[in-house]
Formats: sequence, structure tokens, C-alpha cells
Amino acid sequence: MTGAVDLSGLKQRTQPGGAGGARGIEVTETNFEAEVLVRSSQVPVVVLLWSPRSDACVKLADALGALATGDNGTWSLATVNVDAEPRVAAMFGVEAVPTVIALAGGQPLASFEGPQPPEQLRRWIDSLLSATAGKLGGGGSTEQPADPALEAAREMLDAGDFPGAFDAYQAILAADPGNAEAKGALRQITFLQRASAHSPDVLTDAESAPGDIDAAFAAADVQILSQDIAGAFDRLIALVKATSGDDRTRVRTRLIELFDLFDPADPEVVAARRKFANALY
Repeated sequence: MTGAVDLSGLKQRTQPGGAGGARGIEVTETNFEAEVLVRSSQVPVVVLLWSPRSDACVKLADALGALATGDNGTWSLATVNVDAEPRVAAMFGVEAVPTVIALAGGQPLASFEGPQPPEQLRRWIDSLLSATAGKLGGGGSTEQPADPALEAAREMLDAGDFPGAFDAYQAILAADPGNAEAKGALRQITFLQRASAHSPDVLTDAESAPGDIDAAFAAADVQILSQDIAGAFDRLIALVKATSGDDRTRVRTRLIELFDLFDPADPEVVAARRKFANALY
């Protein structure tokens, strides 16, 4: 998803604990270089390779997140959901989760597999910091001071207060019309409000009425919420092929709106845009 709130979000194929922040940066193929390789030239980067299907993974993410928050930017926590990013996981040669790998200067320094007690994690992190002290360019947090208005808007969005977050982001956009996070968040909120109002039965309704555009729109929304991104896109691309005139324009417009919820480099978006182009010509 676009915007710093990044329900990568809707595509949040689910980061431990929600939308990033205290529990690390969610690493994808798109941001791997910046958030792991480049960042590790500034401070040590601890990469957690995890799966949302594993309680042990989630507990380890919580423990590492608490340590990262307490250490105030002296090292960076990054998470890789191996279910959603198998190619990133393959870069690390991971065979089991959870696996933790520490990097500095783009090179792996240390690693371990499986859950660890908090006191052992603390010792492991302290050893990492000691081994890299004075050898990297960061020397501490590189985070910019938080914008209070953006922080408040993010908190409302994370808490599910969509109306409050919408108003907050609109106020930010009024003051700063070029604010990319506010634009992306408003798109996300508009989608979430609409999609969360649908009944789960819309999928059945759409199957029983294949020519019903509104039913197809609702079904695509629900598919995205349930992480069936490709299925949602394919549903509407098929409808593009089956419609013409104003109906086709409606479907095209909705499909483009859904594309805009995601990073344009996302492989599923790239593939869907290619299918979309073929459906049009």
C-alpha cells in the first residue's frame, strides 16, 4: 500500500502486531536494499524471518520489538514474512522460522533459530552492539522528529477509528497538499470503510450473479481484505472483458483505484496491470 502508514498493510499480510513501528520495518523485495543493506551501513540491522502462523514467531517479534524500542535507534529491527515474501526469505537461505540474522555493513554477523528467553536476547543484542561499536556510520537513531499531527492520525488509524483518522489526514492534506502519506492514508481509509461494511455473503452473491457490477465490486473488496489480492484483480479484469461503454468505464475506474492502494512495484499489481492492458486491447 502506498503512504507511510502503509497498510502494506491492507496488504498487511500481516506484520506482527500491526502497522510496523515498534515491531520493526516490514521488509519486501521493494525495500530490501534500503531497509536492510543500506541501513546496515548506519546501524546493525536485526532481521526476523517469521510466519504469522507461528505463535513462537509472534512472541519473538514482540520481544525483539520491545528491545528495539528501548534501545532508541542504536539498531534496527526488520521483519520478513516468509509466507508473503518467499524470495526475500530465500536470499537468507532460511529453512526454519523463526530465524534471526544480524547484519552490519551489508554482511551477516550472527544468527540464531527458534525462540529465545528475553535475557538471552538482551545479551545477544548487547554483543552485537559491542562488536559494531564505532565501525558504522549511524551512531544512533537516524529518525527524523515525529510530526505530532501525523502521529495522532496514525494512532487513530491503527486503533480502527476511521472517521477520526480520515478527518485528521484531511487536515494534514489541507495544510500540506503534497503530503504523500496523507493522500495514501485517505485512499486506504476510504477503502477500509467501504470494504468492512460488506457482508461475507457478497462472494456468494457475486458468483450467483456474474453480470452484477456492484456485486463484483463488493466481492473484490472482501477478497482484498482476506488477502486474496490476485483473485480480486482477476475478478474485475474478467468484468472489463465482459462489459462495454459506461459499465466498462466504471469497472476500469474501480480497478485503477484498487491498484493505487498498493506499491506499484508489487508483483501482483505488475501482473494485474499487464492482464488489464491485455483486456483493454
